[in-house]
Order: sequence, then structure tokens, then C-alpha cells
Amino acid sequence: MKNTKASLSLALGTAIALSAVAVPAEAASKEKCYGVALAGQNDCAAGPGTSCAGTSKTDYQSDAWKLVPAGSCVEMESKTSSTGHGQLKAF
Repeated sequence: MKNTKASLSLALGTAIALSAVAVPAEAASKEKCYGVALAGQNDCAAGPGTSCAGTSKTDYQSDAWKLVPAGSCVEMESKTSSTGHGQLKAF
């Protein structure tokens, strides 16, 4: 029984360690882009009255973000932004 618990613990620890390594590399290639998501297509955090992914109320909502390839946000169209492009911070 001890051997089974040790094996399970080792397997779980390895899985957690491997997933922790993969997430930062993927996150580094993405950035949060505000004002580019269509209604209901945001990835998370869409301001008051919303909870998370898919809860934005309007197209190009200024406080709703979408994960996009790093470096592309300020090139994307936003009909609500003063620049006409996505922003790296809520506006």
C-alpha cells in the first residue's frame, strides 16, 4: 500500500510540475487585449455585471479582454477605443 501511495504521489507531482512549465511559455506568447472581443466572446473579466469568459454584454466592450498573440493587440480593430485599436489596459 505504501508503494502505491508513493507512486501515485510521484506521478501527481510530475504532472503538476510539467503543467507549470508549459503554462508560462504559452502565456508569454499571448497578451490580454481590451476592446476587441465581440459580445459574449471575451476570455474573462468583463467589468461590472459579468463574471468571466463569454459574459461581455456588447461588442468591443472596453473592460472585456481577449487573449491574442503577443504584439498583435494594438493592431486589432476596436470600435470603442480612442485609437481605433485594441488596448493593453481597460479603457
